[in-house]
Amino acid sequence: MKISLSTIGKFHTFDLARELYARGALASIFSGYPRFKLKNEALPDALIKSFPWVQTPYMAFPFRQHLSRSVMREWENFSATTFGDYVARNLPECDLYVGLSGSALPAGKKAHQRGARFICDRGSSHIRAQDELLREEHALWNIPFDGIDSRTIAREESEYEEADCITVPSTFVYTTFVEQGVAASKIRLLPYGVNLSRFQPVDKPDSQRFDMLFVGGMSLRKGVQYLVQAYQKIKHSSKSLTFVGSPSASLIEALTSRGLWPEDAIVLGHLPQTELKQIMSRSHVLVLPSIEDGFGMVMAQAMACGCPVVASNHTGAEDLMTNCLEGFIVPVRDVSALTDKLQQLADEPQLRSVMGEKALQKVQSLGGWGDYGDHAMKIYKEITK
Repeated sequence: MKISLSTIGKFHTFDLARELYARGALASIFSGYPRFKLKNEALPDALIKSFPWVQTPYMAFPFRQHLSRSVMREWENFSATTFGDYVARNLPECDLYVGLSGSALPAGKKAHQRGARFICDRGSSHIRAQDELLREEHALWNIPFDGIDSRTIAREESEYEEADCITVPSTFVYTTFVEQGVAASKIRLLPYGVNLSRFQPVDKPDSQRFDMLFVGGMSLRKGVQYLVQAYQKIKHSSKSLTFVGSPSASLIEALTSRGLWPEDAIVLGHLPQTELKQIMSRSHVLVLPSIEDGFGMVMAQAMACGCPVVASNHTGAEDLMTNCLEGFIVPVRDVSALTDKLQQLADEPQLRSVMGEKALQKVQSLGGWGDYGDHAMKIYKEITK
């Protein structure tokens, strides 16, 4: 079997590509990233097809945050459509095309014209469910939000319709598709893996402190607004809250104006994975209270470093861990439940230690990306037979 992949960025698709290549099944992988950003992906250059001409300038534009939303929408739409057309024009002969949603429709149609199969790989909730959740959240906080571009919604729903199968990373995402009317028989659950060679315990938390960690883009979508409220309520003589990932000056300003932003919050921005595993190993808990998150891979990364997790039920946590065993799963938007679980970890060092050990054991038992590759191939063989 020969399989072609596409992703406008990198995401988990390159992890999948490595697994397919190891099994002799990779025909090609298309990306909107430039080649120099893909040189360490451990794949032959001949199999990587780069179309960086629109997406890369968009990502690298130094004053992007100052562009109007209408300009941003046009750029994003142009990037998705031109990348999708490039993949379709250059799609090699293959038995199966797996495209990350948002730019996969043209190549999906090309695959069908040739008699091949098309799988739409969706990393987040159904596009309409995602739009509804984000609209609700911005309305709750009275922060302007134009909604997801209607062209993006139309393009995604056309992909769902055209695809022979839709792979999703979590039960949460699966449920949103069924609730939006997609037949359950068309959806396959395929949770992501974790690179156990890159993430492992390299340090230990300070037993006299309680250090909380958030990893991800700082946004309402990721639930930062609930995390800071919970943090303010935690009682501990030496507590801290550290943010790793894209910072948001506008969100910090909005939360500060409401008296919610902690003055002692530590904002580090992006960190390389070598530094990320160090801070995960030193932290007492990773907190991911997302409003909408297909599968927070940072949870598995933290667990691989021996760090327990407290996450909302909209993160894929239920597919990764057992509530109250390797960490806690709390209802979305529930500051009280989030505070209670964090306070329990702050008060019970032994519980933190046990949960950290169980978290590490659980992730190691899942087999990393290798098991993900096996599961993916099982689905692909079923769809192409």
